[in-house]
Amino acid sequence: MNVVVTGAAGFIGSRVADVLLKDDSPIKVSKLVLVDSLPPPERNDKRVTCLALDLTEPSAIDKVITADTNIVFHLAAVVSGHAEADFDYGLKVNFDATRALVERARHVSSSIRFVFSSTCGAFGGDLPPVVTDGTATTPQSTYGIAKAMCELLLNDYGRKGFVDTRVVRLPTVSVRAGTANRAVTSFASGIIREPLNGEEAVCPVDEDLKLWLSSPYTVVRNIVHAATISQDVLGPWRVINLPGICVSVREMIQALREVAGNKIAQLVRFERDELISRLVSSFPSLFDNTRGLKLGFSVDENYADIVRLYIQNDLKFNKSM
Repeated sequence: MNVVVTGAAGFIGSRVADVLLKDDSPIKVSKLVLVDSLPPPERNDKRVTCLALDLTEPSAIDKVITADTNIVFHLAAVVSGHAEADFDYGLKVNFDATRALVERARHVSSSIRFVFSSTCGAFGGDLPPVVTDGTATTPQSTYGIAKAMCELLLNDYGRKGFVDTRVVRLPTVSVRAGTANRAVTSFASGIIREPLNGEEAVCPVDEDLKLWLSSPYTVVRNIVHAATISQDVLGPWRVINLPGICVSVREMIQALREVAGNKIAQLVRFERDELISRLVSSFPSLFDNTRGLKLGFSVDENYADIVRLYIQNDLKFNKSM
């Protein structure tokens, strides 16, 4: 298979690339094209081609999807806080570039599998207690609105047989390695990551706030799995809520305390940010995992194990803490 990953220099995109290159990858990759506005990390693998491209430039699109492309993982996006601060740029990257890519795929081959990463932030407003794949999207942010528009567009491309589209709505990913970004949910990793590195973390929301979460390992595995599902199994609605777990901020800190001790957990302090609180509070916190699990997607068991995974695989600190 010849595979394209956009956003390949990002946290999720780079890990999707890693999984695809493994010997036990569920997709046998003969060529992997990694695309980002910044040069993606080089890999010592002859199957890999790295392209530094601005996907908002029309000339870039033809270089991304070519006649030999079989699968596209479109993960490139402007994160929520950035999109909220810069409306025009947020729509240009998150909607316009997506439309240009899928339109290019349409004119290359209707058999291309086009996997798009959406977000639980596509929901908002007055929601039912439990959200399903078919719950109406009423996003309360520019980021969520762009993603919701892409969902509808891509579903129609699939309905018409233009491209074999499938959309996965990602839970908030925690714990992300590295440094904070401009996503409004960035704190969901920061309140774990920073204390484990011996640094104070500021939590901008109340401890009672509940989040729909998944570990990065489960999310990456699920994104790759989305490309392996038969379109016949997907049915007429090609949008899937990836399975997750509902965890309050208080429970997250309790899990940190359980795994790393009270001294580490005390490095979290609360300083409310009204904008972040308003946006994140509009996201649903409880989803029905039934369809996702039936389609073979995975789910984490509990948040304490997610913290342990981060410590085991990503944390660079003195293990004798």
